[in-house]
Amino acid sequence: MIASKLFVRPLCRLQSTAAAYTSKTTPIHQTKLFINNEFVEAQSGNRLEVIHPATGDTVCDVAEADSVDVDIAVAAAREAFAYGSPWRTMDASQRGRLMYKLADAIERDREYIAALETLDNGKPIGDSRAADIPLVINCLRYYAGWADKIHGKTIPADGSTHVYTRHEPVGVIGGITPWNFPLLMLAWKIAPILACGNTCVMKVAEQTPLTALYFAKLAKEVGFPEGVINILSGYGHTAGAALANHMDVNKIGFTGSTEVGKLIQAASANSNLKRVTLELGGKSPNIVFDDCNLEQAVAQAHMGVFFNVGQCCCAGTRLYVQEGIYEKFVERMVQKAQARVLGDPFDRKTTHGPQIDDVQLDKIIGLCGSGVEQGARLMTGGAQHGDKGYFMQPTVFADVKDDMDISTQEIFGPVMQISSFKDEDEVIERANNTNYGLAAAVFTNDINKIYKISGAVNAGHVWANCYNVLVCQSPFGGYKESGFGRDLGEYALSHYTEVKCVTIAVPQKNS
Repeated sequence: MIASKLFVRPLCRLQSTAAAYTSKTTPIHQTKLFINNEFVEAQSGNRLEVIHPATGDTVCDVAEADSVDVDIAVAAAREAFAYGSPWRTMDASQRGRLMYKLADAIERDREYIAALETLDNGKPIGDSRAADIPLVINCLRYYAGWADKIHGKTIPADGSTHVYTRHEPVGVIGGITPWNFPLLMLAWKIAPILACGNTCVMKVAEQTPLTALYFAKLAKEVGFPEGVINILSGYGHTAGAALANHMDVNKIGFTGSTEVGKLIQAASANSNLKRVTLELGGKSPNIVFDDCNLEQAVAQAHMGVFFNVGQCCCAGTRLYVQEGIYEKFVERMVQKAQARVLGDPFDRKTTHGPQIDDVQLDKIIGLCGSGVEQGARLMTGGAQHGDKGYFMQPTVFADVKDDMDISTQEIFGPVMQISSFKDEDEVIERANNTNYGLAAAVFTNDINKIYKISGAVNAGHVWANCYNVLVCQSPFGGYKESGFGRDLGEYALSHYTEVKCVTIAVPQKNS
């Protein structure tokens, strides 16, 4: 999520046409695999169902890729990356222009794409339109600007030599993306891949393939050469595993669970030692001191858990509140949770959509049950909402102990866990008592506390007096079992280039 003020203008500009699509009227154009600039059926002929999470109804079925299709897509990407190919000989500035054109095409079709995202994922249409799609556009344009600014150095080395470095593309990149932000996570991966001159095979989540397939259609429309972008819908244990183990893939970029991230790391070791970057799970601490701006902290902490119905890897679910404001804070959190509007995600009044599927819903309900059994104080929620779709009540637990399951396990749902603390040293130790290290936050009006907490917590991203502020210019990634490597910003580029050093003997070197 991005701070909401960044999206006031796009939301207002598109407000008049927000009702143009519904779950029944959003057309679906692409349901096949995209390989070598063509939409094709899976070699097996198998297809998988796409479900609308708000109703549980089948939206459509799409081609189901397996290892055979992965082989074909990787071969296409390898041919597109061949020395002397149109993509390899293209000016870097032209690569950037293609990416700008792709961003423009997405902006042109933003209303339809937002509706497709809501149909596929279940998130409220206001979020799809005001956050997800603008962020996709911004990400593509940011990396389009980098395309002709990635270069090496001339090095004043000892001896009669001319030494310089080249930053060359890695090769064929495999990307495996999740279902919580389907098109946005695709953009986070594919934008630096393309800017650096690589080709790719993207395996998108089987629950949410539709916007990625439409993205492929637009990539062909704006002129990307054959084989540069390949997009497959399929299951992780088949298509994803084939991609991670493939001997002709040079790098894997994965966003998803820590459990699967470990499998991908092992696959790299057991195949060709391909590069791997992993953006994995989290159990992020949000520390609220009693000298904070209470209104600001309440609003930001609420969105830090409940945005995208808690389906955020960086959600601030471990909320530590200082004793002086603890009871007041808990009361305010309960009020805000109970004020969320659950319903049809195509209704502009809806602020809280469904979970992605019944598996995720059952997991959340089970963990809430364990919270009650282990002695946490259930303040609101804790159960399924309604009997249609996969809606979970916004849930708040108070008096949570650090060893409870709801405090140690990533719930990935709309469940807030609140604990009290006394002082800085205590809360730092408790915040770091986790296997994860993706994000953290602190709310205080004391700049010294901000510096101390931000330096002491083991997390890849720390917010102070805000939450979920993610922009394309700044890096994002974790410590410990939250993974390694960074998405976004200039830092991401290093994962998609190889540094080659060239040393040339010269008769005489002059300064």
